[in-house]
Amino acid sequence: MVVEEVANLSTDVLLELGKIGLWLQTLGVIILFWLIVQIITLIMNRKKRKTIDSMKEDLIRIEKKLDKLCRKK
Repeated sequence: MVVEEVANLSTDVLLELGKIGLWLQTLGVIILFWLIVQIITLIMNRKKRKTIDSMKEDLIRIEKKLDKLCRKK
């Protein structure tokens, strides 16, 4: 009788631990997906930032040329 109760109790504990394990697994997949999205976003933002920086440098160069042209007149 006591042995049966211990066996039932241990089975219940193992089932609860299994449920907790599934929740932790699901949480891990969600975090992994979030990290992948963040890495992709970081790469995209880096490319956009490089493009904006090159446009800024071109704009500064054009402004300098315009300043030189205005001074000559």
